[in-house]
Amino acid sequence: MTTSSTAVAAGAGSDRPAENDGAGHRTAPPATGRARFDWLWAAVLTFAAACAGSGTPNLWRDELASWNAAVRSTGDLVEMLGNVDAVSGLYYLLLHGWISVFGDSPTMLRMPSALAMAGAAAFVVLTARTVFDRRTAVFAGLLFALLPSVTRYGQEARSYAFVVFAVTAATWLLLRALKRPSPARWAPYAVAVAAAGLFHIVSLLFLLPHALIVLMRWRQDRRGRTLVGYALTVAVALLPVVPLVLLGQRQVGRQISWIKTPHLRSIAEVWDALFGSPLIALAIAAFALLPLAWSRGRRPAVELALVGAAPIAAAWVVSQGSTSYFMDRYLLFTMPAWVVLAAAGLAALRPRPVGVAGLAAVILLGLPDQRQIRTETVKSGREGEEAAAVIAKGYRPGDGFVPVRGADTVYMTDFQVEYSLPDRVELRDVFARRTAVQSDDLFPVECEQPEQCLGTTRRVWVVTWSGTPNPYHKLPEAQARALEKHYKVVQKTKVRSLQVTLVERVR
Repeated sequence: MTTSSTAVAAGAGSDRPAENDGAGHRTAPPATGRARFDWLWAAVLTFAAACAGSGTPNLWRDELASWNAAVRSTGDLVEMLGNVDAVSGLYYLLLHGWISVFGDSPTMLRMPSALAMAGAAAFVVLTARTVFDRRTAVFAGLLFALLPSVTRYGQEARSYAFVVFAVTAATWLLLRALKRPSPARWAPYAVAVAAAGLFHIVSLLFLLPHALIVLMRWRQDRRGRTLVGYALTVAVALLPVVPLVLLGQRQVGRQISWIKTPHLRSIAEVWDALFGSPLIALAIAAFALLPLAWSRGRRPAVELALVGAAPIAAAWVVSQGSTSYFMDRYLLFTMPAWVVLAAAGLAALRPRPVGVAGLAAVILLGLPDQRQIRTETVKSGREGEEAAAVIAKGYRPGDGFVPVRGADTVYMTDFQVEYSLPDRVELRDVFARRTAVQSDDLFPVECEQPEQCLGTTRRVWVVTWSGTPNPYHKLPEAQARALEKHYKVVQKTKVRSLQVTLVERVR
């Protein structure tokens, strides 16, 4: 088994010789014939893989938060963003418009992410074709489309697929602009940078390797207008992001204070999670190192390695402070760069069938994880759905609702149940002094004196944790006392880890 040391410089796998850009840098020749549409089949394949089985896993709590925010009116949603989750605001607004047209079934909620991952796949192929060759582009398209993590986040109702899309587009647009800098080429790069920041602030760490790439190019060609053009473009792109950064800083303590300060071993854990499989992560690392070892054409490999590695290193360093941002899904946008590098390593293996066999082996390693992603309990169990079915069966107009919240609010048991309730079931959250919409928040404001909030509610459905005969297990003490004083238990149903109890007023 050997690698071609000139695969980058000579455009291995293409039918035409490599070309030079205006500064003397060697680049892959422009795509011709069917090669021009490689990005399209990669996008379609990625979309199909992400959509397959996307309606099976139940929504988990982060996705339920997306749903809860997106189903509000536009005005209510904007008011909420002033208090919480502003960093997800653009995604929530996009999802709000999508739901108004296509509904809020699990498949429809997740489809925008599948489309975003498909867009990312297109730019993965374009990037591979730009800096390497068509063979690498084909390998990169296949590898990206069939990675477990791409499927995982391509069927999740969160913003991470959009971040991957925006950053991958920005990387290709930067490389394109550096060939022949002009306002017409810097403008779309500015849009991609702004979109990445608006979809997730942490993704702006990709500007560090991009700036390093620009400086490296400048050291070779001394084109001052490239530096000036890049700096001005980034400054303009960040203008709409600055207000979000300021607002996000006010909300950060509430939203991500639970993330722990990372240790060195955390880097290995994040690396495994980036690809959705420890075995695939190891294989990607091995093949991605091959282009860096080439004696010729090493520059594009180094640039892509910077795009993949620098944000991870920067996030780790920044997270040693008072707030940690070191989470695998926050750094998912680094994954495409590693995919392109690994594809280049595989494409350069000789004889060529060895590279094809290596690609097939990596994809096959991910099959167990691909199957697991599509199981019904991979994100959340069916407890909320089954609890909602129990309530719907015995529902009477005017019934109340008491979900376990308090210290366990983070599990969003109320969202799990409410999402699965049919439209005809309208429960009154009896211990909510102000609803989540009224309080411009994700969660309601609960009564300080629960007994006073019960009113004349005749029947109440209590949903809390099972595993104990106590129907009010884990409810705040004042709420449990109020229910015990005025209600008797008439029905108790265990639903997996939840317990649904119907209580009826006695006095």
